[in-house]
Amino acid sequence: MSQMNNDQAERLRQIVEDTKREIMMRERSRFQMNDPASLTRIIAITSGKGGVGKTNITVNLATALANYGRRVLVLDGDLGLANVDVVLGMTPKYNLSHVISGERKLKDIITEGPGGIMVIAGGSGIQELINLSDWELLRFMLNMRELEGLFDIILIDTGAGLSHHVLRCVLAADEILVVTTPEPAAITDAYATIKLILHKNDKARISLVMNMVKDMADAQRMAERLTAVVKRFIGADVKFSSYIRDDQLVEKAVRNQEPFILSYPSAAASVELNRLAANLTDSCYRETTARAGGVGRFLRRLTGLFSR
Repeated sequence: MSQMNNDQAERLRQIVEDTKREIMMRERSRFQMNDPASLTRIIAITSGKGGVGKTNITVNLATALANYGRRVLVLDGDLGLANVDVVLGMTPKYNLSHVISGERKLKDIITEGPGGIMVIAGGSGIQELINLSDWELLRFMLNMRELEGLFDIILIDTGAGLSHHVLRCVLAADEILVVTTPEPAAITDAYATIKLILHKNDKARISLVMNMVKDMADAQRMAERLTAVVKRFIGADVKFSSYIRDDQLVEKAVRNQEPFILSYPSAAASVELNRLAANLTDSCYRETTARAGGVGRFLRRLTGLFSR
């Protein structure tokens, strides 16, 4: 048994090293061709606690980005309580459990959702996926190599909180959106999340999204408090990216399992969500994408975390 475990560990280390070399070669080739626009941008959307509207923000942001002409994939990274498909009213035939088991490749389970977005479902209620081994999670993530260039942006909807699997995924992303609400408990958890991320990587690019706020003044006040605390005690700058108002039409769209940005495009929340999408596709988009490095660099970071 000990010899078997040693053999598996050695095989895992070898896969990590082989993957690093392959990714580095691909990166070098792409940049030599001077084609940074072909690289996929990876954005992790996370939160300190559940109930702050993280998944709803993710699917509506994806829809808004698609409206701006971006090819967008939503990857439901909440392996324990996946619900992207539920929010969108979808019933995909395959989900991540089929990839984990080796039955399907990641590309095989991509499903088209509303508004032209593409979705990889996590499989609601598959509790056993919380306890994936490093080997199984690495095998899944290596499937992502095939997604390079197929999408402009991949939004990863992570689980709430930061388990070690979620943290790895967040740290490997090019950018991180932390979603919170003005509630004191949510703000406290958001601070703890930001602190942990910056402790692991003090150069992480973190932006704050205030959800379910009363108005712009309310959002700015709470965001300024949180970013000031981060600056004072951690010494880091966190960007306040956008806010989304507490809107009854959002609740109505959620009950109908529809993106509110499609059902109620003139609603205040939709206008503000479009503003967030615009911020992500502004004039520095190409510069940001070139700096990101695509799926390849995401995997190199991830395999680096596995090898530690």
